[in-house]
Amino acid sequence: MKLDVLALAAVAGASTLTPNVLPLIVRNPYLSTWLYHARGAPWDNWPIFWTGAHVGFSVMASVPETGKVYPLLGRPQDSLRWDHPQYKITYPEYLGANFDASTTNLTYRIYGFSSSNSALVTLSFLSPITPSSTFRQSIPAAYMTIYVEGCIDLNIYTDTNGEWVTGNRNNQIKWTLHTPVRYGNGQGTALKSWKVSRVHEQLFTEFADHAEWGTLYFSAPSDVHHQAGTSAILRQQFAEHGALSNTVDKRWRKVMQEEPVFAFSKSFNLAGKKKVDRWPPKADSITFTFALIQDPVVQFASAKGLIHMKPLWQSYIHTTDELITYHYDDFPTAAALAQNYSDTLAIDAFNSGSSEYKDIAALSARQVLGATQFSGTPDRPILFLKEISSNGNFQTVDVIFPSFPFFLYTNPKWLAHLLEPLLEHQLSGQYPNDYSMHDLGAHFPNATGHPDGKDEYMPVEECGNMLIMALALANALKDEDSSSPAYLQAHETAAEVLPYSPSGASADKYGFDLVGKTSGEEAATRWLARSWKLWEQWTGYLVRESLIPHNQLCTDDFAGWLANQTNLALKGIIGIRAMSEISEMLGKVDEAKHYRAIAEWYIDKWQEYGISRDGTHAKLAYTWESEGKGSDYDDAKDQVPGRLRGQKPLGGLSSLARRASLVRKRSEATQYKKREVFIPDRIYQMQSDWYSAVLQRYGLPLDSRHLYTKSDWEFFAAAVTSKKTRTEILTAVARWVNETSTDLYDTEGTGGYPGIHFMARPVVGGHFAFLALEGACGGKAIEALRFLDEIEPKELDVVRLLRRERELGLELQQKEGWRGEDL
Repeated sequence: MKLDVLALAAVAGASTLTPNVLPLIVRNPYLSTWLYHARGAPWDNWPIFWTGAHVGFSVMASVPETGKVYPLLGRPQDSLRWDHPQYKITYPEYLGANFDASTTNLTYRIYGFSSSNSALVTLSFLSPITPSSTFRQSIPAAYMTIYVEGCIDLNIYTDTNGEWVTGNRNNQIKWTLHTPVRYGNGQGTALKSWKVSRVHEQLFTEFADHAEWGTLYFSAPSDVHHQAGTSAILRQQFAEHGALSNTVDKRWRKVMQEEPVFAFSKSFNLAGKKKVDRWPPKADSITFTFALIQDPVVQFASAKGLIHMKPLWQSYIHTTDELITYHYDDFPTAAALAQNYSDTLAIDAFNSGSSEYKDIAALSARQVLGATQFSGTPDRPILFLKEISSNGNFQTVDVIFPSFPFFLYTNPKWLAHLLEPLLEHQLSGQYPNDYSMHDLGAHFPNATGHPDGKDEYMPVEECGNMLIMALALANALKDEDSSSPAYLQAHETAAEVLPYSPSGASADKYGFDLVGKTSGEEAATRWLARSWKLWEQWTGYLVRESLIPHNQLCTDDFAGWLANQTNLALKGIIGIRAMSEISEMLGKVDEAKHYRAIAEWYIDKWQEYGISRDGTHAKLAYTWESEGKGSDYDDAKDQVPGRLRGQKPLGGLSSLARRASLVRKRSEATQYKKREVFIPDRIYQMQSDWYSAVLQRYGLPLDSRHLYTKSDWEFFAAAVTSKKTRTEILTAVARWVNETSTDLYDTEGTGGYPGIHFMARPVVGGHFAFLALEGACGGKAIEALRFLDEIEPKELDVVRLLRRERELGLELQQKEGWRGEDL
């Protein structure tokens, strides 16, 4: 590898936060390797798959002049002898980790015979985020570059095992050392690759969330040493000799049967031949790549029937060998594009929040994309998503919704690619209900739909989500030509020409997206018009069902069913209001007026039903205080905000009575005049003050009976608060990142899991809520909230207020015999 990219190891500057988990190789739900216990030494634990399961992946270094062997990543020292006469196991000086949106760097210092003779070693893991090149983002591969700088000779060893291709250690795996055939004129880096897969693959099957089909390509320059065989034998070989033997054990076997590993080693001569004058220090590097090749990637119940979907990259590069070699030599371009995005994100996030917010956004980016899989064609890309950790659903709408701020900020077209399979499937008539489906399939990678209509029941949630995202996307596409960030228009002139010209006009010969071809007002209206039938159908459902939601789930399904949910009703009402804007964009003036009038009438009624009697906060549910619950918080320092999630089912109006009431009142709604402000400023001010008052040590609790929270919704809430309240929430979340890690966590105590373990979920795209809002509508959205900064948050005695709310509810219940279902 050319030394002109050596400086890339240092670009991920000093990080403010010290999270417990860091991404290493993270590209999709099946190529997902992380550093666990990242606050400690990287050699104390093995890297993990996103589930927390062990992954065989290690790196070692040795110094010939001292005979010392240093573990750098994983626990390869477990295979070595501590009393061996030829080497001595020693731990390096670990200088810590830093990261940006695409890169994680682990840095060490290793010494020779004296403290003046040493080498700096950096393991730099790059999973590049390339918003200006959807093709590059679709490649299921990542880089590890080892940078060395110093004045002592150094040997490097790295290996992987079969846990990269199966979740079942009892499965047999096979392997071979492969020389990829180069594309075009054969120029470029000569490579060797370990090809590893199951002996008997199982298409579209998982075991413990691992894919049971696909081949790992672990690649390096052809001049390195290699060896495959039992882990202990290979590691002993390297410790004793400083190099591998260029041999291959051909006895295919189970993953942990005499654990076969696949290794490379490289020697760096930094001391020079004379080894007397060691100054100035020398520098060198080597890059390895990791690719998990699957073809097909998922199965999808499309309008044409159940289809095996091919990877998107295959439209640009036809063979795996060509992909491996192209990807390897594309490292300088991929790294430059990723750095461009990371730098822009760092500046934007710092200006929007703080240095802590910069790190939170950077940490979240790879996690979001690590749940996705690109498919389709250049003219019609599709982005599939797995509901990682919580239950594995395919293309879950209420997981896409919390993640969508990331896509709005990074590349709005990727959001369109995410929504595409949901729209296509439902437009084809394969889903029987008149509300939006919850997901495309019970478990990834099988998007077989729900022809019986028995998917998870979140009708108001999902209709509101789809309409809100549709409007946000249409506005982003409309504005993209004039307001696209620089990283979306970045072209690296040194990029190599693709082996084949992609069909259509969505990308150029270098694999860069063509700006303007799929954006602008015409593209936005064309996209909206194609799914008008669904927008109209889902809005009709919301008109009937959202003002007073019956007993159902919201996105926080772990909290259980609840009727009359205040926040759920608000989402549905905003969905109706979004439909008014969609209608207007499509030139449907009468429909726009109709839906606007209904939404404005509903928002007035919502304020009557959903705001506490003292006007200090939105309630959990319209009838919550009448149940005598939600106020008993003597054990907590503060109370909980109106993030408004429910748990136990309460009574609601019968569907028949509710519809009759709305039909009677709808004529009144149509008489409303157009307003400049939909949700009154005082509601934003009220909630901003309330959030400040109920904040806990690690953040903003989710509802009024628990102290747990979800970080994505905290950022949604904080985005529409005053700067002071936003800063308070951000500081609390940053404290949590430094002390624990999960998107669902307790806001007090240790900040750990509340009995439910969520890991690596894409919902952390919600952490981009500040950035998405600031970029919305040309900056007009955030300007409309400036009034929140004009006054200090009110001082509220939360416990007293909620106790009084409870007392009033009980008095009303006793005095009038009023019940929740009588609303």
